[in-house]
Amino acid sequence: MELAIETAGLERRFGDIAAVDRIDLAVPERAVYGFLGRNGSGKTTTIRLLLGLLRPSAGSARIFGIDFRRRLAAARQIGALVETPFHYDHLTGSENLAITARLLGAPRTEIARVLDIVGLTGCERRLVRGFSLGMRQRLGIARALLGRPRLLVLDEPTNGLDPDGIREMRALVAGLPDREGVTVFVSSHLLSEIEQTATHVGLMEKGRLVSQGPLAEVRGGRKRVSIRAREPDRLVSLLAEAGLGAASDGHETVTLDGRSAAAAARDMPELNFLMVERGIHVLAIEVAEPSLEELFLAPRLDLAA
Repeated sequence: MELAIETAGLERRFGDIAAVDRIDLAVPERAVYGFLGRNGSGKTTTIRLLLGLLRPSAGSARIFGIDFRRRLAAARQIGALVETPFHYDHLTGSENLAITARLLGAPRTEIARVLDIVGLTGCERRLVRGFSLGMRQRLGIARALLGRPRLLVLDEPTNGLDPDGIREMRALVAGLPDREGVTVFVSSHLLSEIEQTATHVGLMEKGRLVSQGPLAEVRGGRKRVSIRAREPDRLVSLLAEAGLGAASDGHETVTLDGRSAAAAARDMPELNFLMVERGIHVLAIEVAEPSLEELFLAPRLDLAA
């Protein structure tokens, strides 16, 4: 597997505080890698390290095999949109992009290409002061795509967008690897959006990378089983007899998590037969994978087990 980003023991300390604590990122080429973490978990510091805006205290990083100490060579592989993009409001979208294209030595034909990628064709002559927030974000991504970078780093690209803007951004980001052959490293706190966009995820907690890999692998085969029954307390007792831990919500729903849920999901036909045999009136059974939000908010993020 070819890697777009590879770090080994990457660390950044501020005095006695390890903002990034010996992390080993492995971001495959042409993946959409969702980089997740609470505020203060080390996401932004990691991005600044990858972009060369901070120097590491220890460790190494490679961008497509290029040691990031060769800053110029590594930087040529990267386009980035960090926080709110800056635009000149008194200029058109094309004029804004022309400034960056000139600095990069990119041909003017690149401007039409990147505007088409982000869905702003036809808006190139409009002054940016008339752009919506979503259009401004897309123009920022267009600027990041100038020069045909192999890696696109996006820091919270949906911040402040309305639902339509979020959907447009989701579709844009998800389509970039196939359309442009680019790897996307996207930081976000909107876990449901990452879940619909990313092929791979990395979860940060207190400066450490607690889990990473393909989305299905990070879920680790976890299941959540919910059973609605007329006598939930009897059902909890029956499940305990079968060696399965479960809890009732006090109404009609009994929930199994962790190993009990995995076992119940695997043996659901036999379990269903047992419930019927014992005269428990089952109203509904739901077997589902936990969402990223459920995994992320679980106590201690027990994801490496």
